[in-house]
Amino acid sequence: MLRMTKTENGLVKGFPGTDARITVYKGIPFAADTSGENRWRPPQPAENWEGVRECYDFGPIAMQRVPGRDPNAFYSREWHVDPEVPMGEDALRVNIWTPAKSADEKLPVMVWIHGGGLQEGYAHEMEFDGERIASRGVVLASIGYRLNVFGLLCHPEITAENPEAPANFAFQDQKAGIEWVKRNIAYFGGDPDNITIFGQSAGAFSVVAQMCSPKTKGLFQKAIVESIGGMEVVYPKSRPMPTMTLADAEREGVEFFEKLGVKSLAEARKLDAQYIEDKFNECGYFWGAVVDGKYLTKAMNETILANEVHDVPFMIGNTTNEFILAPSKGETPEDYVKRSMGEYADEYLAICKRTGLPLEKAVEVGMMDLGNKLMCTVCAGQGRTVYSYVFGPTIPGDDAGAFHSSDLWFQFETLMKCWRPFKGYHYDLARKICNYWTNFAKTGNPNGLDADGTPMPEWRPYTLEDPHSIQLFDTIQMEEGDMSEKDAFLLKLNLDELKK
Repeated sequence: MLRMTKTENGLVKGFPGTDARITVYKGIPFAADTSGENRWRPPQPAENWEGVRECYDFGPIAMQRVPGRDPNAFYSREWHVDPEVPMGEDALRVNIWTPAKSADEKLPVMVWIHGGGLQEGYAHEMEFDGERIASRGVVLASIGYRLNVFGLLCHPEITAENPEAPANFAFQDQKAGIEWVKRNIAYFGGDPDNITIFGQSAGAFSVVAQMCSPKTKGLFQKAIVESIGGMEVVYPKSRPMPTMTLADAEREGVEFFEKLGVKSLAEARKLDAQYIEDKFNECGYFWGAVVDGKYLTKAMNETILANEVHDVPFMIGNTTNEFILAPSKGETPEDYVKRSMGEYADEYLAICKRTGLPLEKAVEVGMMDLGNKLMCTVCAGQGRTVYSYVFGPTIPGDDAGAFHSSDLWFQFETLMKCWRPFKGYHYDLARKICNYWTNFAKTGNPNGLDADGTPMPEWRPYTLEDPHSIQLFDTIQMEEGDMSEKDAFLLKLNLDELKK
């Protein structure tokens, strides 16, 4: 097994996974420490090291609220179980799981980008163990990146210092991680010309950002977008993922420096990282992507509509119980429709009444589901290869349903790490989902054989003639039949509005 190999920065030593056929390398720096003078700068090259670096432990997680501190928080119960996890600004690390026996195998590569709203999360959450993916003949790399104020702050001084890379440091970090993988993954038995990037929630938003950026062309060959609306929904009216202009983001940065009590970038770089994080949390800012004219030249909706997304096959989908747009507490369905649908309220209400469902359920819309259908329809119309899915099995343990992020246990086939009392059919489903994901990484087509040699349920591409998703429920099957009147109405309405 490939227990030791080289990288551009020096020799690294891994260790056998639970499955001794897999070698694990943890915490390899792909860029320099981002503290001090490197704070709010584009990622800098990692330093070389002498001798053999033992890669047995994960690196620190990026600065954020301490995960797992609140035992009553929903996601603390799921996987943020260790509030003692090391944290700091030296978090640009890559973790690798490889089944290769030698460096010349040229196995397909998957690069994981974690979620967390661009404000929190880390690449080595317990559900992200890459061993089961690697067991299918894929080299998996997971990357860390700067978050919140450290990864997304803008300021006039930062722009003046780096006019060609003034913003979006979180996305720049991700790019640096993918570039490092492309340059080095052959040493781990991977194929640098067969890379699939994939991510969930803000990680999926990041994947779309990388697909839209002119800076990343040619870096990857396929993409998987999990649980983020691929395109922004206009109707029903909702709060979009913020995408700011550089000027607006700079103004917020100036305000934040005032709250820090500093007057210059040089002073801000000397501050303690925890102090900055505490001030950020106290102020309640939410920084996201910035249209800076460099990394992102326009809003992502505009890039997708203009057919300027990188021409790579992609998979996209969502869970059934996440980000549901519905009446507020005490609001009638009729009032909700008037508020959220504007001039189209009467027509939409009439359609909802024809569904036969209770009106309070009929008016609900899955924001992720609709946003993904929009992206599928636009990209399929441009001749792109698109596979769409919906994840909605019975999730035991509480009444949360197929909640946001519940699919992660299945994609990584790590159900055994979860507290939930999963049953045999859940493990069967997880095996098939992991098969679909890794098959796609290998060939651009998720279809293939199950562990017993029988074909898995067919997953057809999403096309304008066949606009359907595969249903990853307690059993797996493709949607069939015509699109519902409600979905067809919302899809056309939003496409028309987005094209105005």
